[in-house]
Amino acid sequence: MTSVNVKLLYHYVITNLFNLCFFPLTAIVAGKAYRLTIDDLHHLYYSYLQHNLITIAPLFAFTVFGSVLYIATRPKPVYLVEYSCYLPPTHCRSSISKVMDIFYQVRKADPSRNGTCDDSSWLDFLRKIQERSGLGDETHGPEGLLQVPPRKTFAAAREETEQVIIGALENLFKNTNVNPKDIGILVVNSSMFNPTPSLSAMVVNTFKLRSNVRSFNLGGMGCSAGVIAIDLAKDLLHVHKNTYALVVSTENTTYNIYAGDNRSMMVSNCLFRVGGAAILLSNKPGDRRRSKYELVHTVRTHTGADDKSFRCVQQGDDENGKIGVSLSKDITDVAGRTVKKNIATLGPLILPLSEKLLFFVTFMGKKLFKDKIKHYYVPDFKLAIDHFCIHAGGRAVIDVLEKNLALAPIDVEASRSTLHRFGNTSSSSIWYELAYIEAKGRMKKGNKVWQIALGSGFKCNSAVWVALNNVKASTNSPWEHCIDRYPVKIDSDSGKSETRVQNGRS
Repeated sequence: MTSVNVKLLYHYVITNLFNLCFFPLTAIVAGKAYRLTIDDLHHLYYSYLQHNLITIAPLFAFTVFGSVLYIATRPKPVYLVEYSCYLPPTHCRSSISKVMDIFYQVRKADPSRNGTCDDSSWLDFLRKIQERSGLGDETHGPEGLLQVPPRKTFAAAREETEQVIIGALENLFKNTNVNPKDIGILVVNSSMFNPTPSLSAMVVNTFKLRSNVRSFNLGGMGCSAGVIAIDLAKDLLHVHKNTYALVVSTENTTYNIYAGDNRSMMVSNCLFRVGGAAILLSNKPGDRRRSKYELVHTVRTHTGADDKSFRCVQQGDDENGKIGVSLSKDITDVAGRTVKKNIATLGPLILPLSEKLLFFVTFMGKKLFKDKIKHYYVPDFKLAIDHFCIHAGGRAVIDVLEKNLALAPIDVEASRSTLHRFGNTSSSSIWYELAYIEAKGRMKKGNKVWQIALGSGFKCNSAVWVALNNVKASTNSPWEHCIDRYPVKIDSDSGKSETRVQNGRS
């Protein structure tokens, strides 16, 4: 406890060092100015200012010009007006036993098996993964796969994606009262399902967006594509003034469920579920008052130049020609290395001076005394960030980041709860997590939230937002009817839910 208090005192002194020095100095100057007489001012003018007017005037003009130029050219703020997470209908809820039945039916319906599915070893393998995954019994599966026999068709896949995107957008437009024709920028990301016409074209057609809308469709970029889409929209908003940008993040499960025997490709079946989010951004000054957040930083890290990083998550054919996504054994190491590089870039942007100083001292100490100092100082990101939204890719992802960032259980509560309630919804998971924090009533004015997303390639992308007000849960929030049942206590060994902790909205 003493060491914690000393560190907090150190952090306070270093962070407020300027103020601690400035105010006494101001008091001294004010005291001296108070004792000045009219004769002293005349003497100052005639003895110095009058003789140096040629130097002072250009300096003053240069200062004014520089200030005006900075104000005119600096990027305009990007505001998050509102967002909406899709909540599938209750008849799509899929318990673990129901998911296992889906796997069985999909394999049985595979033409190469002639309607039989005798080998039970794969079923035991999937059941073990499913039970240890951290997912609960109220996640959602696609309607096509819930049918018997399952519809693993292109049409069923299109229906799933259209339901998710249209459902999220209808709720977003309803909550904001924004006319779809006012949208100037549209970015849609879906990694594994990219039909023609594109999903962005489907949005334009469904909601009758204007003909000069700048639309983009991002494909194949993995679970971190949501932050990439936000970053792209941000750059476009810096160029195109006084407009709205619409970002839609989703993934398709119908078309990408794996029915083969390669175990490295079976894992994704156990984690991914139906979900999506729509986000409305604005650069209009008048939208600041009604917006929830302002975008502070986006940092993107891509380690695809390394072969292990590039191949650790890869779509391809198995031994029998069935398409699936394989996860290599290197994925944990690759993810850890990529996250460290992303943090190394983001840290200097957000960490207070006290943490930067401690890291620099230990960094130099390790260079000079390699034997005595074994590890670099791990900065305390909780001094700069109030809330964390870690991509709910699985228990292992959350565990690693919780450990590496020295986070407390409450810091990863939103991620674990999202994984349990909705599963891995790919690039949209960070928005379900933000909705969780809001539903708990924890987002206060001035709070900063850090969204961390990981994806194939391999990529780690971060977005940092600051709350402009005390943020309340949106209408029709995905947590509206279940927030009081979370967090759920998960057995650390089996991954099963044990008991529900009633902590309401505190």
